[in-house]
Amino acid sequence: MIRPAPVDKDAQRKLPIVAVVGRPNVGKSTLFNRLVGERKAIVHDLPGVTRDRNYGAAEWAGRKFLLVDTGGLDSEVEEGLAERVQEQSHGAIAEADVVLFLLDGKSGLNPIDQEAIEQLRKTGKPVLFAVNKLDTLRKQESLYEFYSLGLDRLFPLSAEHGVGLSELMDEIIALFPEEPEGDDGADEIEALETPPCIAIVGRPNVGKSTLTNRLLGFERSVVDATPGTTRDALDTPFELNGLPCILVDTAGMRRKARIDNRVERFSVQRALRIVDRGDLIIHVIDAAEGVTDQDAQILAYAFQRGKALLLAVNKWDLPAKDDKDVEAYREEVYYNLSFLEHVPVAFISAATGFGVRKLLEISARLLKAYQRKIQTSTLNQALQTIVKAHPAPLNQGRQVKFYYGTQTGTRPPTFTLFVNSPAAVGESYKRYLVHQLRESLGLDHAPIKLFLRARREERKRKLR
Repeated sequence: MIRPAPVDKDAQRKLPIVAVVGRPNVGKSTLFNRLVGERKAIVHDLPGVTRDRNYGAAEWAGRKFLLVDTGGLDSEVEEGLAERVQEQSHGAIAEADVVLFLLDGKSGLNPIDQEAIEQLRKTGKPVLFAVNKLDTLRKQESLYEFYSLGLDRLFPLSAEHGVGLSELMDEIIALFPEEPEGDDGADEIEALETPPCIAIVGRPNVGKSTLTNRLLGFERSVVDATPGTTRDALDTPFELNGLPCILVDTAGMRRKARIDNRVERFSVQRALRIVDRGDLIIHVIDAAEGVTDQDAQILAYAFQRGKALLLAVNKWDLPAKDDKDVEAYREEVYYNLSFLEHVPVAFISAATGFGVRKLLEISARLLKAYQRKIQTSTLNQALQTIVKAHPAPLNQGRQVKFYYGTQTGTRPPTFTLFVNSPAAVGESYKRYLVHQLRESLGLDHAPIKLFLRARREERKRKLR
């Protein structure tokens, strides 16, 4: 049974969770990136850059934990996007074992800090307070004004330069729940790093975050009608038909010429890196807009890198469509993008859930095929049948001979075939081989990489 859900909660709880909270632009994402060890959250000096909860695996002094970066807390929020960002922050606090409240030593005290601290005290959670952006001794003198908040201890910090980090982290891990004997959390960290990655990509405002939330069963990504709402690439553990996966929701990709600020540019660069990182790429398009030139470029980028691809046509319920519409739409996609002829097209409504179960079923089959290992005997039986049914064109009057093949990789399935004259096999015949191997070996919709090699004896003969 297909079950869209986070990985086992009991297993997750073996790893302590640290939520980093505070006003917008106090340096939460900078601290997150330093501890996680990669530029996973976008860092920019604009308030509100981090809009969703962003999870990362981290380790300090041998203790592994999950770090959560959140949007900024604000005492007064308008309805809509800002309110939903607030909900994400409060959700992170609720699931945390330790809360780190970050203050801004550069801009000084703010009334919002006092109100937020009072709210945190009511949660009953262990809370530590750090004053960020104090990278010099002179700047650290401003630390004392924050004691007016009535806090017992403050940690001076420069997340950008790593100053003061050791003392703070030592105190954080001291507050973790006691670690079960013989359990270092390695299994959970491994589970976050090694499962196949499902990346949801597409242009802004086509419904990527709505689809992510639908798959996970809760509002993991902030959803708003403003294009570009999700800026970070967000990792969430996810279980697909019993297979642990990582689900990644990326920022929408626009043409680079239309990106007029650095934040959007960072998001585009990250989205392209996510395509490189992903195993299965679910590319979401708006049913009304169809496949644009930008979509075609992104799909071609993923295709050239051997990614498993699934095209999700979203908002299919606006207005209602019938089976004839489905077939006509699918045929138009294949006609305009012939390289996608093996790629499945799913028609969905992320908002209502229409077609999402089928999308999950297709995804599960695709991932299974993408990682499948084929027995050498099975491969060669299929190869001989395929070549016999349609032999390769003659090469200067000589028959091209296929001796045998072997699988040399997965993700995607990769095969090396040994022939008497690799150069004589044209591109059209290679496409025929790929298509027939996909059908014969049960690699439904999966990309296949094919390499042709001369046998050692053939190479020696040519060198004489």
